[in-house]
Amino acid sequence: MIQQFETIQKASKENVDAALKAFGATSKGVQSIAVEATDYAKKSFEASTATLEKLAGVKTFDKALEIQADYLKASFEGAVAQLTKMGELYTALAKDAYKPFEGIVSKAVPTAPKA
Repeated sequence: MIQQFETIQKASKENVDAALKAFGATSKGVQSIAVEATDYAKKSFEASTATLEKLAGVKTFDKALEIQADYLKASFEGAVAQLTKMGELYTALAKDAYKPFEGIVSKAVPTAPKA
């Protein structure tokens, strides 16, 4: 009976430790994502402002179209790059949050026999 209690107590401690590590990894990952999103928003705002300033000084319609086309191209490329980067950050967050539970899950789930 005492041995079973010690086993349960050890498992509970492992679960709490894993949860705390996962919480720490999640907190760090969310902070990285927030910093990245803030930086992108700042850069995007600065690019938009610069484009508006250029457009304000334009004398011809062709030059205005050229400035807008350049802005749209740069904005699209920046958005695609940002989405890729954010996807990588979310993937890393999920992996880091799961890592502390790998040992616990591997103990709980029996391994399938190899064919």
